[in-house]
Amino acid sequence: MGHYNGGSPIGDISYLVRANHRVPTLVALTERPLRRSALCELTDVSSSTMRRTLSEFDDRSWVRKDGHEYAATRLGEAIASGMEDLIERVETERTLRYVWSYLPDAISEFPFDTWSELTITVAEPDSPYCPVDRFESLLRNTTTLRFLRPEVALMDPCFDVLYQLVDDGVEMTLIDRPACHAYFLSTYPDRSSEMVQRDNFTILEHDELPAYGIGLLDDRVAISCYGQDSGTVRALIDTDAPALREWAESTYDSSRREARPHTLELVAK
Repeated sequence: MGHYNGGSPIGDISYLVRANHRVPTLVALTERPLRRSALCELTDVSSSTMRRTLSEFDDRSWVRKDGHEYAATRLGEAIASGMEDLIERVETERTLRYVWSYLPDAISEFPFDTWSELTITVAEPDSPYCPVDRFESLLRNTTTLRFLRPEVALMDPCFDVLYQLVDDGVEMTLIDRPACHAYFLSTYPDRSSEMVQRDNFTILEHDELPAYGIGLLDDRVAISCYGQDSGTVRALIDTDAPALREWAESTYDSSRREARPHTLELVAK
């Protein structure tokens, strides 16, 4: 058997990505041996195309044939794993690209591996409330909440969940700018009056907060990205990554030490 050793590493990568079926084929063969017909069905290519692909893989020592089945070699497994990692990293980057300008600078300082632990929910033109809905699902499953710039938590339908959690005794502290608290108190006067009188609900004022929100839930951190012009939630990023949790705790604690009790009066309607 003559082995292909020409070209360059970039040439091999280019070969793999020029056709959509090649990486899935190699990955499938790392999981179990398969016949050519099964690979054709899996990748939706013709028998002749798959024959050429397997021949190219064989020339590179990425696969071996055993009877009527093909399986990845250790070299093939290494390539398949590397390509899966690369695709996953690019997928993460493509999502982060959309919200990069809204994110804390600290995000760029975390290792790339931390990025892959982020769940990113972006507001799409046909689904503008996806980030809000995502936060609602997180809010329903927490027994504590600390939040810098909690605007997302005060939006429908999150506010209904927030109100119920306070009524259930969940400990909450919300730190925001005075103008945001004023809006919250005037928009929900009846429920606000009830909430601020509860020992488990605290709202604090701070004049200088970041452009993003940081929510600390039981086991996840939520970063809410707001549009500077509209105040809408452009994206929500949540994660249980320890490194990001440590940063969020430190950032929250710093603002908490500088915050003061709210001095606004409730507005009755």
